[in-house]
Amino acid sequence: MPLQNRVTPQGDFIAVEVRGLFMGNRGGRLHDPVARTLGRRRMVSRRWITCVLDFKGRRREVWGRSYTELFFLDEVTALAAGHRPCVECRRAAANAFRSAYCEGNGLAAATISFDEIDRRLHAERAERREGHLAARRHEADIASLPDGAIIDDGEQTLAVRGGKLLVWTPSGYAAGRVRAQRGTVSVLTPPSTIAALVAGYRPVWHPTAAGLTA
Repeated sequence: MPLQNRVTPQGDFIAVEVRGLFMGNRGGRLHDPVARTLGRRRMVSRRWITCVLDFKGRRREVWGRSYTELFFLDEVTALAAGHRPCVECRRAAANAFRSAYCEGNGLAAATISFDEIDRRLHAERAERREGHLAARRHEADIASLPDGAIIDDGEQTLAVRGGKLLVWTPSGYAAGRVRAQRGTVSVLTPPSTIAALVAGYRPVWHPTAAGLTA
């Protein structure tokens, strides 16, 4: 039986067989290593990162006695859930994200730390709702959204890619619809991450997206 360790764009944890392109964590252990089930909390610290699946040949017991490994379809999904690239295993991506984050948000790249980025993201990405940690959404004009932004229209979770809105599923993207020229939408990707995407950060997409926008 699969563990409840796959992260949706809403930041929820679901149990599915497929694992996706990236793993990550939220700063520590969220699970019971004996029962291998989640506890009540959904974060340990503000440091929510996205990591590669293979790094320096390290081997881990998933949901053992260390931090809780989480998995993402792709980086587009991870960014929507409020994560950012890991500095250790994805240093080039992390530095590119920081540069774009600073440019997009009017910050001085020479002085801002990843801890400060984490603090800013934490203020944007989640809120307490009915006793649970839930995704904090914001509204934007659909015409202003960059590639890699993810929205929720109440029925489907959709990723912006060119002139299309692709349907997000746990195993990949499906054909959606043409992006409207205007209109207010509910956005899952945090506002400051949207600014980083506008400034040129290019997240990794799941391969299923390519054939839907060619």
